Amino acid sequence: MKNIIFATHNEDKMKEIREIMKDLQYRILSLKDIGLKQDVIENGESFEDNAILKAKAFMDITGEIVLADDSGLEVDFLDKAPGIYSARFLGEDTSYSIKNQYIIDKLKHTKGDDRSARFVCAVACAFPSNEIIVKRGVIEGVIANEIMGSNGFGYDPIFYVPSFKCTTAQMDIEIKNKISHRALALTEIKKVLLKR
Repeated sequence: MKNIIFATHNEDKMKEIREIMKDLQYRILSLKDIGLKQDVIENGESFEDNAILKAKAFMDITGEIVLADDSGLEVDFLDKAPGIYSARFLGEDTSYSIKNQYIIDKLKHTKGDDRSARFVCAVACAFPSNEIIVKRGVIEGVIANEIMGSNGFGYDPIFYVPSFKCTTAQMDIEIKNKISHRALALTEIKKVLLKR
C-alpha cells in the first residue's frame, strides 16, 4: 500500500482526515508518524498559497505524495478575520476558548446577517512529479451567541450552521465529516487520487 503524507502535527485533524479518506487505497500518515518535526512558515496571502507552500516543502523532503491544508474562519463583521491567521489569532499560544469568547464578545451587539461567517479550507496535493493540485471547500454559517458543543476543535463551538440547527461542535461526527469545509475540499482531492 502506498503512503500519502498529510502535512500536520494535529492529531484531531488527522482523525478527521483518516475518516474522510478511508476508502482510498493509501496509508495516510501524519508528520508525527514519519518522525518529521519541521514546520513550514505560512507566509502566503491566501489559504491556497499556504497549503501549496506546505505540500511542496514536505514533498521535496519525503519524495512522497503530500497533502497539506490551510483552513480558517472568516467572520464578515470582522472584515473576514481571523481568516488565514486563524491558528495564530490573538497569539500563537492563545487557547481556542479565549479566541472563541473574544469573537462572541466582538459580535455581541449584532444580529442576523451581521453574524455571517464561513469556514474555508484549501487542500493542496503535491506529487513527486512536481504537479500540484489545489481544491477549496467552504461551509457557510453564523457565529453563535455562546460556545456550544464538545465534538469539534478550534472554532467549531461558535460556528452555527442554521440548516442543521447546531454548531459544528454539536454535530454528529459522521455528518460533520461529510459537510465540513475540510471534508468538501478533501472529497475533491480524493476524486483526483481515485482517477489515478
